[in-house]
Amino acid sequence: MNKAIKFRIYPNNEQKILIGKTFGCVRFVYNKMLADRIEHYENTHDKLKVTPAQYKNEFPWLREVDSLALCNAQLNLDRAFSNFFRDKRIGFPKFKSKKSNRQCYTTNLVRGNIQLENGFLKLPKLKVVKIKQHRNIPEDYRLKSVTISRTPTGKYYAGLLYEYDYHIEPIVPEIFLGIDYSMKELFIASDGTSAKYPQYYRQTQKRLKKEQRKLSNCKKGSNNRNKQRIRVAKLHEKVADQRRDFLHKLSRQITNAVDAVCIEDLNMKNMSRTRMFGKSVHDNGFGKFVSMLEYKLKDQGKELVRVGKWFPSSKMCSNCGSMRESLSLGERVYHCENCGIILDRDLNASYNIREEGKRMLLQKQKHRTVGHTEIARLCCSH
Repeated sequence: MNKAIKFRIYPNNEQKILIGKTFGCVRFVYNKMLADRIEHYENTHDKLKVTPAQYKNEFPWLREVDSLALCNAQLNLDRAFSNFFRDKRIGFPKFKSKKSNRQCYTTNLVRGNIQLENGFLKLPKLKVVKIKQHRNIPEDYRLKSVTISRTPTGKYYAGLLYEYDYHIEPIVPEIFLGIDYSMKELFIASDGTSAKYPQYYRQTQKRLKKEQRKLSNCKKGSNNRNKQRIRVAKLHEKVADQRRDFLHKLSRQITNAVDAVCIEDLNMKNMSRTRMFGKSVHDNGFGKFVSMLEYKLKDQGKELVRVGKWFPSSKMCSNCGSMRESLSLGERVYHCENCGIILDRDLNASYNIREEGKRMLLQKQKHRTVGHTEIARLCCSH
């Protein structure tokens, strides 16, 4: 399995300049190869195979940066084309913009060109960079690649990708937890608790609005505008850091307390596009929370069960199993006409999600056991 660990790095001025050049060269090579492939296909209706090395004679400044970073740009473009031809809904590859907030490049480990030791990270072309190593790396982890990134506030990070052998055996789940999504509180769990998400973006919205208004009044290209841009970026970065810290701690608490988590498989991307509650969906980061839960549960041999989005968790009574014909979003209390039970709508849904996830997991384990038995019988017969 692979695991990425992110550390903050502190390059000097010369290294910052070289990192900036690498960002630009990677973006240039990606856009150049994309433009050439489009032009070649329009003229010949055939695919064009190009590599970054073919551009170094025409553009000699490409030799100043890490060649492996340019090769990874080619691999990213090839992957983008493969994804497009596999599924047209993904979209055709787009040109990278210089104004994009995401500035990064990836380099690979080749013959010891990357080393991490004694608070320093050795990288190709950059040589030795100071790093804040906040955690130790297990001895059985094998380094594969490093991704250098820069935030809009000017902070630099190194994401180290490691490969390790996964030997954890799945456990037999005994404690199940159902989670129903809630825009205000993040989720309502089947044990009666809620996440009580603090809504960090809403708390900062008034101050953010004031600083963004100042930014819009600054003259483009001026130093004051750049300073104000950094102030706005710091506010956004603080909100993102608060949200990430909250979700990491919450997902760790849940992972340590239960054996299996059952959630509804929602399309958060489509939900975030609605005008009614799109801002709330972006604020709580439920999709990020689910991904954190998934890999943390997997590391301990536990399960994350995704219940289908068409499962009627809100309309079904968790007590008697009867179904209501309709239930509007404004009805926050569930009242069963059959058995008369009255409880919170989201709590009722979390009960149903837990039971459906338990049924799905037990059925999956049953098929797995039957499959292993059949394989053993065939092996013995031969």
